Amino acid sequence: MKVSVIGGGPGGLYFALLAKKAWPRWEITVYERNRPDDTFGFGVVFSDQTLDAFKAYDPVTYERIRRRFAYWGDVDVVYKGQVMRSGGNGFCGCSRVALLNILQDRGRELGVHMRFQREVDGLEEFADSDLIVVADGINSKIREKYKEHFQPSLDLRPNKFTWLGSTRPLDAFKYFFRETPQGVLLAHCYQYEADRSTWVIEMDEATWRNFKFDQMGEQEMILTLEKIFSEELDGHPLIANRSLWRNFPNITNKTWVRGNAVLVGDAKATAHFSIGSGTKLAMEDAIALFEAFKKHPEAKKALTLYDTARREEVEKTQHAANVSLAWFEHMKRYWGMEPVQFAFGVMSRSKQITWENLELRDPRFIKEIHQWFAQKVKAQGFAIDLDNPPVPMFTPFRLRDLVIENRVVVSPMDQYSAVDGVPGDWHFVHLGSRAIGGAGLVYVEMTCPSPEARISPGDTGLWNEAQRDAFKRIVDFCHANSRAKLCMQLGHSGRKGSTQLGWERMDHPLESGNWPVVSASPIPYYDGVSQIPVELDRAGMEKVIKDFERSTRYADQAGFDMLELHMAHGYLLASFISPLTNHRTDSFGGSIENRMRFPLEVFRACRKAWPEKKPMSVRISATDWAPGGLTGEDLMALTRMLKEAGCDLIDCSTGQTVPHQKPVYGRMYQAPFSDWVRNEVGIATMTVGAVTTPDQVNTLLASGKADLVALARPHLANPHFTLQASAWYQHMGQYWPPQYLTGRDQAFRNAARERAEQTDLRLKARPASHEVQDGAVKKAA
Repeated sequence: MKVSVIGGGPGGLYFALLAKKAWPRWEITVYERNRPDDTFGFGVVFSDQTLDAFKAYDPVTYERIRRRFAYWGDVDVVYKGQVMRSGGNGFCGCSRVALLNILQDRGRELGVHMRFQREVDGLEEFADSDLIVVADGINSKIREKYKEHFQPSLDLRPNKFTWLGSTRPLDAFKYFFRETPQGVLLAHCYQYEADRSTWVIEMDEATWRNFKFDQMGEQEMILTLEKIFSEELDGHPLIANRSLWRNFPNITNKTWVRGNAVLVGDAKATAHFSIGSGTKLAMEDAIALFEAFKKHPEAKKALTLYDTARREEVEKTQHAANVSLAWFEHMKRYWGMEPVQFAFGVMSRSKQITWENLELRDPRFIKEIHQWFAQKVKAQGFAIDLDNPPVPMFTPFRLRDLVIENRVVVSPMDQYSAVDGVPGDWHFVHLGSRAIGGAGLVYVEMTCPSPEARISPGDTGLWNEAQRDAFKRIVDFCHANSRAKLCMQLGHSGRKGSTQLGWERMDHPLESGNWPVVSASPIPYYDGVSQIPVELDRAGMEKVIKDFERSTRYADQAGFDMLELHMAHGYLLASFISPLTNHRTDSFGGSIENRMRFPLEVFRACRKAWPEKKPMSVRISATDWAPGGLTGEDLMALTRMLKEAGCDLIDCSTGQTVPHQKPVYGRMYQAPFSDWVRNEVGIATMTVGAVTTPDQVNTLLASGKADLVALARPHLANPHFTLQASAWYQHMGQYWPPQYLTGRDQAFRNAARERAEQTDLRLKARPASHEVQDGAVKKAA
């Protein structure tokens, strides 16, 4: 087999040597535009897990890398004069030049041919090759030439950054945060060989322009940065190597394969440097491509496998990198946080590292954030045992006069099981069992203030006394047999009403018996399928307001502790908020202030009818996940308006406004919006969406992304989610009904044993430490 590799970076070289080692008869040539020792940048970073993979695929390469790297297990967050250290992380730094030379030498030993200072302009130059590996980097000439086929997408991120080096030795990975009159800067720093460290300087564009870096030459830039970070550099200089200011390009491609040519490394996809993934991704691409050829010797089948099997892992890494880079793009958002919480936020920013990950790595670090969080809650007037504090999820939370026992919330979930709007035995058991299951707050499904406001015929309603009394039966049971508080969620379906049950054809019209629907504008949900809604006029608005007022009074009479208005998911109030569904030209359309006019009228009417001592929340769609939808500026404006109107909590959901939405899913995928609202608007928030474990709940709370965490599907599968979590964390303060106390005692014993066994297994399964001796750099002084 004849193989041509375009690009002599780590990805191309590693595939070449792995393939040549496995199939010596293959003719493999690497073509590189630069000289063998040319490189831009300084060091590269690998985790213990990545090093384990290198060891498995080619021990010779691994051993040579191992002898050249600087190893560290600690990460320091240096913020406002304090150093917060998290240990047990397991990373190494290695000179990029050294890595390239190791891979080049190993390739030559195995018989790989190398052609340096050789430009490649097109695939036609290798018409006689059986396989062409395109590894020509972030500015891939090949990808650009055939862009109509690969269909690349480029998202240029707003922050400015530059790569520099220094002679300053470092004993840990360092995040140096520096506040200046011009703005906040960050240096990402790590050792990569003796007396050499990488310094990636990052800041937002406003800070960059305030310093006038856009007007400076390289030498002036260096002198300016040395002055800013003089304390951190400790007398050492910064070193440049084509250190240009850049914006990070997020690159994806619709396909990675064109005939017998395949993209790897940065040519294929990029991932932000804040998770140290560029070189790692490229070399793991090489491994994946190699594995594809082991399974399918025929190039076409192997490349198809690579393009499908590898893509999921790459997209996961890119997603984590995107979440990580977004945190650094909004550093100023967290600048008011206390140091220990700020440090926890840095460590958990990508969602890959959580409370329990860090506890396993460094119990001392988690103990510090654990104590800090408990002290903050105690300072709010709650009785907290600081000698044995509860984890964040089991701390109380106050909204007005309402005290919620813990931070776990049963999210509102439509059951489509009401008859004439009346909740029945199903709702009694469903809500009662979740309350007994230990959640601090239980939401009722979206309940409608009139028959025509329902989503489906199976929706609950609150427009008459029979419905009120049925709800009161449920609320009274929950209050008598648990410590859960109950929240009534009121909402009007708008253009998404008169549709089939959730397990039928969701959001599709009833086959018969439809009722008229209304919305902000006469735009059907499914064009040509859904009813065309009537544009709500002033008389209609007044009726809706009166309906909501009536339901609010009934909710209070039924004994609910809290009230939420549903302004999300494309329902009536949401249809006014989103520009995708509000095309009005009157005073209720246009600017976000106008689009919020009617939703705020409804909120104020309900707030007036609802007892002052009881809190109110609002569920919003923080983004529509569709072009032309709600903007970030809209989100900030609407949540500030709600706060000024007396809203106590923003329930941050997303999407479901239009059927052509394209959400970016992933674990805790809606938490960034809760984080944004909470830390910029200064209002309590609840996050929801793909939160599945108590560990994630603690992570979200401790990092300041939310005050309450709602879980939907986990509570459908396990009504006793919170009780089980109390056993896992040995939190004896959690209320268990007396009928369940014998089960509690057993659960606590089993959980203690299971947790000890699981911790032991995790410790044994952790990647091996690759610390080195024999003259290699173990740790800097």
